[in-house]
Amino acid sequence: MFIEERHQDILNSIKVNGRISIGEIQEKYGVSVDSARRDLRILEEKGLLKRTHGGAIPILPVGMCPPRHRDFDNMTIDEHYAVIAKKAAELIKDGDIIFLTSGTFGFITTMYLPKNIKYTVVLNSPTLADKFKYWDNVTVYLAGGKMRLNGGSAMVDSMATSFIKNLHFDISFLTGAGVTAEFGLSNGTDETATFQRAVIENSRQNILLMPCQKVGTNAFIKVADINKFDKLITDWETVEDEILKIEEVGVEVIVVEK
Repeated sequence: MFIEERHQDILNSIKVNGRISIGEIQEKYGVSVDSARRDLRILEEKGLLKRTHGGAIPILPVGMCPPRHRDFDNMTIDEHYAVIAKKAAELIKDGDIIFLTSGTFGFITTMYLPKNIKYTVVLNSPTLADKFKYWDNVTVYLAGGKMRLNGGSAMVDSMATSFIKNLHFDISFLTGAGVTAEFGLSNGTDETATFQRAVIENSRQNILLMPCQKVGTNAFIKVADINKFDKLITDWETVEDEILKIEEVGVEVIVVEK
């Protein structure tokens, strides 16, 4: 098989299966580890896939936005998201005031938040706020504004942003559609980016929660430079060279294992 044919076959496998590992490439095509890694590096440089620590996954579209209909109570929990959320929850201390992102990460993180200490949580999703209604140890504030018509029902309009500008946080837990050392954190809409900038500016410590799929990827609209964040929590499949670039800027990168 010519190298061009192998590359096309690798891309087809990723399209069908959602990912491919270095080991699978070695076994299927009878090539060395170095050759398998070189194949993936070449294809990534062409913008055809995104490498992970152990293989590759499809590249995310620049303009990707979350689906409108999401059932957070019954969703399948990705193991990459779960370990990142668990690590984030461990960083909360007694008396902290935190901002917790909405969407998938926000909902998963509530599974791991401490119930033996008292702290304050600021949210911008009434759906997520409902999770806390029987928590005696948590004080909840909800940013008001125009509610988005999707599963997370997040509020990121000018009214919600004005609310956030009048608050201050010990820790913010944020996520996005992509992050790179060069472009920083990026997201899909201008409203979301503007809202997140307000959170970042009013937080003593900004912590970014990003799975391997989104590290090394740029989305449509820039939110902030990567040095606006104190920590990046990611998972074991994130490519090491992008981690090193982010660490060189001065951001602490926490890589969580399975």
